Amino acid sequence: MFGLGGKIALVTGGGGGLGRLFCETLAESGADVALMDLDAEGAEATAELVRSHGRTALAIKGNVNDPADVARMVEETDARFGRISVLVNNAGINVKPARIADTPIEDWDEAIGVNLRGVFLCTRACLPVMVREGKGNVINIASILGVRPFPEVGALMPNFPYGVSKAGVIRLTKEIAVQYAADGVRANCVAPGWHMGTNLSARWRETSWGSDEHRTYEEAITRVTPMARRGESSELKGLLIYLASDASSFMTGQVLISDGGICL
Repeated sequence: MFGLGGKIALVTGGGGGLGRLFCETLAESGADVALMDLDAEGAEATAELVRSHGRTALAIKGNVNDPADVARMVEETDARFGRISVLVNNAGINVKPARIADTPIEDWDEAIGVNLRGVFLCTRACLPVMVREGKGNVINIASILGVRPFPEVGALMPNFPYGVSKAGVIRLTKEIAVQYAADGVRANCVAPGWHMGTNLSARWRETSWGSDEHRTYEEAITRVTPMARRGESSELKGLLIYLASDASSFMTGQVLISDGGICL
């Protein structure tokens, strides 16, 4: 029921972080994997991990916010494998935390462009392939910050462009589910809480956070999480396999939250 033998998975942002974990997890369960990332070396390293599990891999360099790159990604995947069974819209970025009036317009545009427009572009490009086959499965990676603001934590370092973009991903997921159910295409999303093993904040954390700020932020997250800890990246693997497999064959338009109880 949970096996992915014979399925072709396409993962965006597969060159590292959760994307790499997802690619390897899909391969472990029997899927062949295509992946795209701006980091060509990282993408190829992930492809080698996929091949180490006896599966076929295709690494593609590209930007999910570039329609030409997205079209090429889908064309190369379809040409290589003949279909796309599962699309995992994982690619995402964060920007430097700031309040609304202090947020540069460029930061807003970048977060919305990659996190929401990128999901739209990739899904839009894959849907004709899935409809042609009469089946398909879209898995979007959202966030609990797309469910609601968390003033207990966000007041320290508000990252509202990220949260707004992820709220859009949740809404887009539901629209895909409704519009394409009759075509055999399902769409669901995972909304992680604060998990270890992501690369989202690395770009600005190195230059914007001092050790004291980082410690305060981590302590705030732990304090408001009923399980009193951050999640491990490996704790998302089961959700991915469940959604990618036939075990969830009657599920569409749903948001699976993995957050240690913080949304309760």
